[in-house]
Amino acid sequence: MIRVSQLRKTFGATVAVDGISFEVAEGEVVGFLGPNGAGKSTTMRMLTTYLDPDAGEIEIAGVDVLERPIEARRRLGYLPESAPLYEELGVLETLRYAGRIRGLGGARLRDRVDAMVDACGLEKVVAKDVGELSKGYRQRVGLAQTLIHDPDFLILDEPTTGLDPNQIREIRALVRRIGETKTILLSTHILPEVQATCSRCLIIHDGKLVADDDPNRLVDATASATGQRFRLVIRGTTAAAARPALKRVPGVSDVEADDLPDGAVAAAVTGAGDALGEELFRRAVKEDWVLAELRPERASLEDVFRRLTHGDEEGDR
Repeated sequence: MIRVSQLRKTFGATVAVDGISFEVAEGEVVGFLGPNGAGKSTTMRMLTTYLDPDAGEIEIAGVDVLERPIEARRRLGYLPESAPLYEELGVLETLRYAGRIRGLGGARLRDRVDAMVDACGLEKVVAKDVGELSKGYRQRVGLAQTLIHDPDFLILDEPTTGLDPNQIREIRALVRRIGETKTILLSTHILPEVQATCSRCLIIHDGKLVADDDPNRLVDATASATGQRFRLVIRGTTAAAARPALKRVPGVSDVEADDLPDGAVAAAVTGAGDALGEELFRRAVKEDWVLAELRPERASLEDVFRRLTHGDEEGDR
């Protein structure tokens, strides 16, 4: 469905995208991750023909984006982080307008508007103006107008930004339903969203692609590389005192500790060894701490992200 080969884009002396290549097969929902400044937005703008690359190739559904940009646009739908909506228009007017500028008319337009109202759960707000809608419903309208022309491929940029937890769950479920019939590239900073929604994820850092795999396989590989992880909540000490004491436990490679408002200390300990949990318990007894909690933690996609991007946060580009 999409093929990117050796894509490169610079802005003056800044290399925003540095020779990345990847493919997205028909029917996949793929997460596109990276810290601010990694090159995600620049890549998506090139995929959607808003920017021309300095070098490389992009094909969407077999269409060369550089040679036939108008045809490529017909094959894709793009929902930016802030959906471009006219607040003074009604919901149905918005969808009809979006359909007409996509070349739809007559019965075909009416059918597509009805289908989008149903697919995106807009039945309760069809009589309202866009300006009257909550952020969650605005995102639904934005998604509906992105889908109005029935594109093969969707690019969704942070579709749940600014939503409350209930709205996030609703949009996430909507994306999963759409992903049953569409190919989706989903950019997001909400990493659990990727594990819940995507069959694969791409991670970009400093303009380079640093990971391309199933999210669960990436998590398992990170767990193997970094070792076991335990969470502790202890009383009778401070984070400053607990940190070096925990680092002296055999097998421990890393300790993060913070003082909690109630006087306890929360610690995350990483290390190796089959008896690491028992060793941590013995250390708590030896230090005369009250051990309120000790449990193993499975590695997460956040751990993968931090390991591959070093936690860097720069200005977005």
